[in-house]
Amino acid sequence: MEQQIEQVVQAIAIASDPSQTALYQQALGYIQNIQQNANETWRLALHIFVDSNGDGRRKYPTQARFWALRVLDDFLDGRFDPLDPETFQTLQQALMSYIQSEFVGGPAEAEATFLRNKFSHTLTLFFLRTYVDQWPSFFTDLFTLIQPTAQGSTAGFNRHVSLLFFHLLLEISGEVADQMIKSARTWTEERHVRDAKVRDAVRERDAARINEAVLTIVADNTERMNRCRESGSSQELADAVEVVDWGVRTFGSYVGWIDINLTVTPTTVPLLFKLLADASLPIRLATSVSLLRIVSKGLKEPSDKLQLLKVLSLGEVLHALEEKTRKEQVERGDDTDEGEESYREALGKLLNVLGLELAKLVDEPSAPEDVKAEARMYLQQLHPVMLKFLADDYDDTASTVFPLLQLILSSYKKIRKVSTEPIDDQKRAFLTTLLQVILQKMKWDEEAEPDDTDDDDNAEFDKMRKDLRTFMDSILTVDQDLVTNAIRTLALQTISAYQSGTQLKWNDAELGIYLVFIFGEINKTGGKGRAAFCHAPILSDKEKLASVDKKKIDYSEFPLTSHGEMLSALVQSGIASYPNRAVSLQFFETVARYPDFFKVRKACILPALEAMIDSRGLHNANANYRSRLFYLFHRFIKECRNEIQPDISVTIINNMRDLLPIQVEIPEPEEPEADLLTEALKSSMFDSQLYLFETIGILASVVRNPEQQGALLLSTVKPFMEELSANLQQFTAGTQDLVPAVKVHHIIMALGNISKGFPDYPASAPENYMVPAVKVFSEVAQAILVCLEAMNVLKPIRDATRFAFSRILATAGPSVTHFIPTLMNNLLAHFEPSELVDFMNFIGLLIHKLQKDMFDVLDKLIGPLNAHITALLSQAASGTDELRSQSETKSAYLNLLIAVVSSGLQGIFTSERNSASFEPLLGSMLQLVEDLSDTRSQKAALSFFNRCISVWGQPVSPPNSASINGQQAESTGLPGFDRFIYERIVPTAFTVPSSPNFKLTDGQNIVVLGEIANLLQAVVKVRGHEAQTYFATAFLPSKGWPSDAAIDFSTKLQELDAKGFRKYFTDLIRASRASS
Repeated sequence: MEQQIEQVVQAIAIASDPSQTALYQQALGYIQNIQQNANETWRLALHIFVDSNGDGRRKYPTQARFWALRVLDDFLDGRFDPLDPETFQTLQQALMSYIQSEFVGGPAEAEATFLRNKFSHTLTLFFLRTYVDQWPSFFTDLFTLIQPTAQGSTAGFNRHVSLLFFHLLLEISGEVADQMIKSARTWTEERHVRDAKVRDAVRERDAARINEAVLTIVADNTERMNRCRESGSSQELADAVEVVDWGVRTFGSYVGWIDINLTVTPTTVPLLFKLLADASLPIRLATSVSLLRIVSKGLKEPSDKLQLLKVLSLGEVLHALEEKTRKEQVERGDDTDEGEESYREALGKLLNVLGLELAKLVDEPSAPEDVKAEARMYLQQLHPVMLKFLADDYDDTASTVFPLLQLILSSYKKIRKVSTEPIDDQKRAFLTTLLQVILQKMKWDEEAEPDDTDDDDNAEFDKMRKDLRTFMDSILTVDQDLVTNAIRTLALQTISAYQSGTQLKWNDAELGIYLVFIFGEINKTGGKGRAAFCHAPILSDKEKLASVDKKKIDYSEFPLTSHGEMLSALVQSGIASYPNRAVSLQFFETVARYPDFFKVRKACILPALEAMIDSRGLHNANANYRSRLFYLFHRFIKECRNEIQPDISVTIINNMRDLLPIQVEIPEPEEPEADLLTEALKSSMFDSQLYLFETIGILASVVRNPEQQGALLLSTVKPFMEELSANLQQFTAGTQDLVPAVKVHHIIMALGNISKGFPDYPASAPENYMVPAVKVFSEVAQAILVCLEAMNVLKPIRDATRFAFSRILATAGPSVTHFIPTLMNNLLAHFEPSELVDFMNFIGLLIHKLQKDMFDVLDKLIGPLNAHITALLSQAASGTDELRSQSETKSAYLNLLIAVVSSGLQGIFTSERNSASFEPLLGSMLQLVEDLSDTRSQKAALSFFNRCISVWGQPVSPPNSASINGQQAESTGLPGFDRFIYERIVPTAFTVPSSPNFKLTDGQNIVVLGEIANLLQAVVKVRGHEAQTYFATAFLPSKGWPSDAAIDFSTKLQELDAKGFRKYFTDLIRASRASS
């Protein structure tokens, strides 16, 4: 074995040095093979770890011995059967001898402290496998090594063995009782049973002696600490502190799973409280964790739990320690001590758990009333110190009491729900103090930099504010006036102080504005719209308002509400000029959030606009700040457009011109395989700039003089069109530079957004409607089309063009529809299936907006479009994605056809240009109705036929028929379509539900049945008595229906409403399927 050990040690040395490339992989494979066969190689590993030279020093290198412990771990871990006697004795003797030589009489691996930790884990695994059945005297044997002197004097405690003992207990508790560790590994029944047996055996045999040993060693070394502090012996003090620290940690590890009567005694409680205030930070932190676990320990009887908490009397201790540490915190000033702050955080956690345990007793249904009352009293005594922790400058400390605070407020809310009585003075005083603390905690730290979007501390503060808002909302539920008055008072005081020239810290100013910002959410009794900001006459007073145009009401005559007063003071204070971007940004966020205020105090619009446009807003030097302002400015202008005078609009546009040029920077692709053009188009700044372009459109639309509006719009878009032309020339010249393509895309998007700012062209224009600058929009549309024709191979250009045209067409209406055929040809020259869907949705939107004005366009469009769709759907799908794409295309096409008929444009199907494809179209629609595999298309096709019947199924007017006024009566009826209804549509409608594959258990099929019922009723509604007679005497009898059943069905068709007939028809089909 000696020779093999040498080989293994040599291989470990080579495997630990990757620079030995020749033998590295071979050595690594060799030792891995040994480790994988730990059942056979554990003896070899044991020798490598424990063997020593004649001088008592370990024989093999540290790295080899560490590897040996890993092999032993693999041998011992995950196995739950007892070891054979020979293996057990070998391991037991070797490990105990090693402890004797290394820890009792040796340096305890002083040169490789990590080996101590690794060994304690290995010994734990050996303990878990043998303690219950093979080594019941494990702790007895270990205790003899901790105190080897016969006299039993505490002076004889061995420090090294004591620390090993502590580490071992920590490992054991972690393995058998720590739920976090247990949940992190795969659960097995064997391990679960083994852990339970170990816990029970320890409780029965050794718990009392273990606890006594731990506390005795801790107490002994506590006295040593005190002596050393007096004598100034630094090394001995450090040794004693280490023992106490690990001892307290060990105590905390097992208090949760052994008898509480052992761990909480008249001697342990004073010791723990003494250590909780010790000079050593690690000891204090360890003690706080131990006490927390004692407090959290579950006890069956509520009275026992209350008694435990009373014995601890933690409330008084925590109150004293909070005062002490807060005083020290103040004395330190700006000199932050992270360690001491972590101690305050630990105290906060301890208070939180204590409060939660008391609250559980208050809410425990089985607890006697006297226990609940006493627990409630102790809980109320914690309120003041809880508020002290909540008010801590360090958010980590403040947030420790959040769970307790949430629970307390929840209990208040429950009381409020069942009682209309005012809250008592004690609760109100608590809520008042709590609210003041919350308002102060909502303030930024003075040293913070809110501009730094990458700062994790800023993200944490935002989260903290949201949490505090939750608590504020809870207080609001209990006492609304308390919250609204406090917010109003603080906000107005802050704004007034700034206006009067008082020096105001930036975080105080920001908080004051933030309170105005949230007041609209807080003030639940406020009205909606303008009523939230002024006391206008209520709408129910019809005598005063019935004949009054709201736009003509002078709301400035009405007094302001509290929120109105706050906003008025905010705008008039000039606080937007505060030299801090966080303050001014919060001002603009608030102004943009409440545009209705400016409709009741129009005098405030100009000051707000001036602040938004100059260096405080849109022209600020900070790019990220400007980016946010672009959106806020757009939102404000959009909501207040009707309150802005035309001359002001022109002035604003002129002041914005320097912000309109589009800057393009080509970034390095994030991934090598990424599409360069797609990556280049990503620009958060340009995305924000789009809001500016839309705002330009909004402001231009305010100008009601057609010539002035046209000139203003042209002066804005002309530079873009010139740049569009220049970049198009660069692209067509064959440049490899991406900038021209990106510029063209961005400019098209910008022009589309300028159009978006104008109102939509009305379906029926009112008498005084001013048509927007059609000539300018036509020039813009033409320029975009020229670019599309040259660049239609690029999907981003196609997407941008489709967007821009949707906005131009929506704005300019029929005057630009003649561009659509050219637009379609270029969009469909190169397209992806998803683009086809977008295009059809785009056309559907135009149909909805322009109605009859789309006839000529659709007449030219429907034939080529149908050809594209047919070709696409005829291709076999190669995968799930293509199947989904085909389904979406089919659905979009059906919706488009339905929109055509619904808008009275069905004439395009029978026009001279498209009449040849009309019957094939109807045939393909019938096939969709019959396709049971696609219920989505079935429903759409049935809906299409329903609308077709309503228009084409009407009786055709005789050539000489005339209405009363002498004009020929109009009819949308199509000659021969009645025959198509009776010969094709109706039979198909009955064929579908009679198919054996039509499952009535499928909810989608029930919906299809409803569509069929609607269709059949549409036939009777349009064709009248003729259809009813056809069903009763011809069609249904031909299908074998009895005469009375046929008559009953045709009667129901005529008499029942839509809902009633759908139910009747569904029940009828169910019954027929059941009988067959």
